[in-house]
Amino acid sequence: MQLMILVDDAGGVLPAINHSPWNGLTLADVVMPFFLFIVGVSLGLTYKKLSCKAVATRKAILRTLKLLIIGLFLQGGFLHGLNDLTYGVDMTQIRWMGILQRIAIGYLVGAMCEIWLKGGSHVTSGLSMLRKYQFQWAAVLMLVTIYLSLLYGLHVPDWEYQIPVAASSSTPKIFPVKCGVRGDTGPACNADGMIDRTILGIQHLYRKPIYARTKILIIVNFLPQPCSINSPGYGPLPPDAPSWCQAPFDPEGLLSSVMAIVTCLVGLHYGHIIVHFKEHKDRTLHWMVPSTCFLVLGLVLDLLGMHVNKALYTFSYMCVTAGAAGIVFTGIYLLVDVCGFRWPMLVLEWMGMHALLIFILATSNVLPVVLQGFYWKQPGNNIVIIPFLCLGSLELEDERIAD
Repeated sequence: MQLMILVDDAGGVLPAINHSPWNGLTLADVVMPFFLFIVGVSLGLTYKKLSCKAVATRKAILRTLKLLIIGLFLQGGFLHGLNDLTYGVDMTQIRWMGILQRIAIGYLVGAMCEIWLKGGSHVTSGLSMLRKYQFQWAAVLMLVTIYLSLLYGLHVPDWEYQIPVAASSSTPKIFPVKCGVRGDTGPACNADGMIDRTILGIQHLYRKPIYARTKILIIVNFLPQPCSINSPGYGPLPPDAPSWCQAPFDPEGLLSSVMAIVTCLVGLHYGHIIVHFKEHKDRTLHWMVPSTCFLVLGLVLDLLGMHVNKALYTFSYMCVTAGAAGIVFTGIYLLVDVCGFRWPMLVLEWMGMHALLIFILATSNVLPVVLQGFYWKQPGNNIVIIPFLCLGSLELEDERIAD
């Protein structure tokens, strides 16, 4: 949660920690998989003893529905953002997917696996633990196979999209995108986007895609084609921008969510280690070995051409971020549980216990939007804007004195 607040507030100022425009990995790109990883860990602890599978299933479904509803409210377009006191969303253009929706999907699949796909054998070693949860690992293998088969096997035909012009009576401008390829992992012609456009509808996708602020994506006639003149920030399109630069694309799409589920199931394995191994040495060993393997595998795959990519949630991206999450998790465990340095982490512990509330109020701008509703005579004179105006006035005064 603290990392999410950091990248949300400082990402615009420090592009190095903001989301990577396409291929690559930044600090902001590890937030989502870290969330999913710890969801999996918590599921391993939550369902270590089940009195009734049917009751546990019903509760898991209800929690999933709650997360989906909250996610639609926060990221479906109902709230119009800062400096806009209006609200409401056209259901023909609502965004169906989002951060909480992805977490809800990962939580539900992870919970179902833990409730129904768990063997009854006793765990005495790492090998016996693999046997106990062999059906869960079979589910992981199936999900990875489905993802890779669809991403690299589906044929992506030419497509088009339209953008309304300023005058409401004018005909929307249509942008054609030429593809006709298979296995492409670029922004325009990947199977992930095609599946979302086909099933969800292009009008229900995220309309400010991350690749809209990239500097160099493809080369035409040996010249780079950028999507933003202010890269790595958002900005106006250059004259030679590709036709797909403004196309909607959902970073929490359907196909990429399949691999996101795998991250949650990997975290579930780390939760199993807590349940079945009581010695610090055993836990550390069983965490660090797979973490290192995941990290090395992901980096090797990236070098071989399967690029680390958050928007597509590629297999290499899953491996690198799952390995990094496992290493960070092990480090915090050694620091807090083994060495006893708990008091410096009390704030982080509180944030973890109230993660959903903090996400709703802070990182989703709900609290600033609510505070902006209380203003003095004019909407611009509100408790959120006034401090920034005062700060700007002080800076102008300092500049005048310096001159």
